[in-house]
Amino acid sequence: MGTITKAVTLLNHFSSDRAEIGLASFVRLTGGDKATVRRHLQELEENGYLEQNPETRKYRLGPAILRLAAVRETSFPLRTFIRPIVHGMAETLGELVHAALLQGDVMSTVYSADPKVHGTRVIFDESEMLPLHATASGLAMLAFGPESAVDYAIAQDRKSYAPNTVIGKSDLLHLVRQTQAQGYSFSDQYFTNDIQSHGMPFFGPKGTAVGTLAVPVPAGRLTPDLRDQIIDELRRGCAAITHALGGTMPAAFEPDQPAP
Repeated sequence: MGTITKAVTLLNHFSSDRAEIGLASFVRLTGGDKATVRRHLQELEENGYLEQNPETRKYRLGPAILRLAAVRETSFPLRTFIRPIVHGMAETLGELVHAALLQGDVMSTVYSADPKVHGTRVIFDESEMLPLHATASGLAMLAFGPESAVDYAIAQDRKSYAPNTVIGKSDLLHLVRQTQAQGYSFSDQYFTNDIQSHGMPFFGPKGTAVGTLAVPVPAGRLTPDLRDQIIDELRRGCAAITHALGGTMPAAFEPDQPAP
């Protein structure tokens, strides 16, 4: 791992539950040398990617992150395209819906919507990275995204997150083939206890998946009728996002076509 990668990777440790991180915590989280971690933090701070809270001296994300996010949204307005589609799906289903993009070896959420109509809801953190092997989003990307994602997921040690997390290489490949055959992924308590989730890809101009939509539901609420409705909404939503991005949707995924 290069010096730049090591420095930038520090940013991935921030989340909504961990908005500020001190030097000692960074050393513990990364397992790195204290002097090296400090140098990386100082370089990120000098370039505006981090700033220090003057009271706690802990680090938080800096203004450069906001500037780059604004530039990306101006030139590639993905969130603008996705927002109304995800909201519409969430209102129709009465369930949480989230969209994610492939970021290296994980899925990174770009937008989510929760209509909050149920007393029992899925607790979802947009800042949390979603592992490829243990989530519906990740499995959908492995099935229809770049081959390099599958190669990486197979080569790495796979962490267990919940009772049914798939760890074995052959089991994971079976899930990928199953997802390819049916056109959507299904995660049954792979990432979170008592949560079942369906996912489906949306595509770029070259016909390769660039992102996913997923609908996680408490296991006790997932009836056959809701399952069918989720799959229909995922197909419509993914087709709409694909077309908005100028992508190419495989014919079998179009809303009025039979499921693969």
